[in-house]
Amino acid sequence: MRVSRLSLVTLRNVPSDAEIPSHQLLVRGGYIRRVGPGLYAYLPLMWRVLRKISRIVRDELDSLGALETLLPQLQPAEPWERSGRWQGYTAGEGIMFHLEDRQGRRVGLGPTHEEVVTELARELFRSYKQLPVTLYQIQTKFRDEIRPRFGLMRSREFIMKDAYSFHADEADLEQTYALMAGAYARIFKRCGLNAVGVDADSGAIGGAASQEFMVIANAGEDLILSTPDGSYAANQEKAISHPSPALPLPPGEERNLDTPAQATIEDLCSANNLSPSQTVKVLVLLARLDDGREQPLLVSLRGDQELNEVKLTNAVTRRLGASALEIAPIKPEQLRQQGLGSLPFGSIGPDLADSSLNNAESWENQFERLADPTALDLERFVCGANSTDKHRWGATWSSMPAQNKVDLRNAKAGDRSFHNQEQILEERRGIEVGHIFQLGSKYSDALEARFTDQDGKQESLLMGCYGIGISRLAQAAVEQHHDDAGICWPVSIAPFPVIVVVANVQDPTQLALGETLYGSLQSAGVDALLDDRSERAGVKFKDADLIGIPWRIVVGREAEAGRVEVVERSTRSNSTMSDQDALTQVLKAVQAHTMV
Repeated sequence: MRVSRLSLVTLRNVPSDAEIPSHQLLVRGGYIRRVGPGLYAYLPLMWRVLRKISRIVRDELDSLGALETLLPQLQPAEPWERSGRWQGYTAGEGIMFHLEDRQGRRVGLGPTHEEVVTELARELFRSYKQLPVTLYQIQTKFRDEIRPRFGLMRSREFIMKDAYSFHADEADLEQTYALMAGAYARIFKRCGLNAVGVDADSGAIGGAASQEFMVIANAGEDLILSTPDGSYAANQEKAISHPSPALPLPPGEERNLDTPAQATIEDLCSANNLSPSQTVKVLVLLARLDDGREQPLLVSLRGDQELNEVKLTNAVTRRLGASALEIAPIKPEQLRQQGLGSLPFGSIGPDLADSSLNNAESWENQFERLADPTALDLERFVCGANSTDKHRWGATWSSMPAQNKVDLRNAKAGDRSFHNQEQILEERRGIEVGHIFQLGSKYSDALEARFTDQDGKQESLLMGCYGIGISRLAQAAVEQHHDDAGICWPVSIAPFPVIVVVANVQDPTQLALGETLYGSLQSAGVDALLDDRSERAGVKFKDADLIGIPWRIVVGREAEAGRVEVVERSTRSNSTMSDQDALTQVLKAVQAHTMV
């Protein structure tokens, strides 16, 4: 491909709406263009990258015997209603684009395809003899993100590979899950990425077990906690740990403290010479459930700990037998709307009476009381006294209503590993590029997808689910591989592995040698790029650095002597050699990565 025919438009200035380096560079390098909030056009260079990533993904999945298919993007509401996810995806998280057709039938644009593929499996796979089977697709997905940001990292339309496996027994599911994890590791390695697998929360998709694959990058939205020896790694949403020990409260009789203007743990501790670990903070929350219930919560944590909202959502869903669509702090105006009196916010203790909820218009009239082990392990503590500007010093759990013990805290760096207390957790930031799940029979039970086993009995299909964000992976590669001059693509997914730059196309000798090298690369099967533009050499070099082509052959003033410059983009190393030596070196380097 000739740059003069590529319609390449690069930018020197950083786009105002691009917050992280990878987003900035993809826009500046002419890879993507924004057409609306969270909506991007993949320009020719980017499309080449995406095709190469897709090719690697297909290669690995095909090697496992997975079968490629293509499922409809427009999905009827009915299977989603039967699985119990329609309400959550449209009214809860609200990420599904949904509409009615001209007959008034409700449909949604697919954010994922568990329901559709399970419906197909119900019709197609009726005997154990047909199992196991894995179906996959590479397709556009849609999610109505509240705040699209970071370019392709959190967009409303994106390209994803999703795969679904069907099994007759748990052992077979676990085997495929392990094989898929291995394939994922190879995919990311072949794409030139440093990615790690971590324990993860299954989220709205559900299932008994799941693992995320994270590309390590400073701009990552996810916090990874891991041990130095590599024996444990988890997304903070899922991570568990042993917290630092609490400082015991000095001996003394239980008493009330006057605590004016001390509504926060920080103010309380500062005014009363306390450590946050000696206190219990209580959050007053309201959970809105998919069965229509509105359940008030009292959540107790040790004062130095932070609430993990994912753990809380999961705990509420498990305990109440309905999906929590939303959990948010109760506000004074909500109390008034329910016909309830005010609450002493800032001074609430774990024993706030259920009578506070008497005669609520639509809320349940009892608190669901949840307490983190870090709070319950305190023998004596300071907490709110349920009276404005009052706290209780020396409180004990024996005088409190029964609490439901649930892990609700954020594990954090510096905590001792739960699996090996000699290991101290460290933190890194990561970009999620893949996620695999053991779904079990969650969807097959709901959608009645059954098969006949060896004994002639009807059993629910067991399922696995495996996703890779193709477009997100491309940007994650840029986030991990760039410098101050631009992108440094790994050879395996670069739009072109080599660019031949003719410094001065008006010089017939330079142009002729450039054309010869370009032709030789093409004849050798290398998809090369030739910069034949009538631009200054400096402009061409800056563009080559910006768009990140791994190898650059510069044909300049020494062309008459048959000598050129070879530049490796990732290291910026350069050397001058004969055109034939340059050709040999570059071909060897490119072919080595092609065979990975």
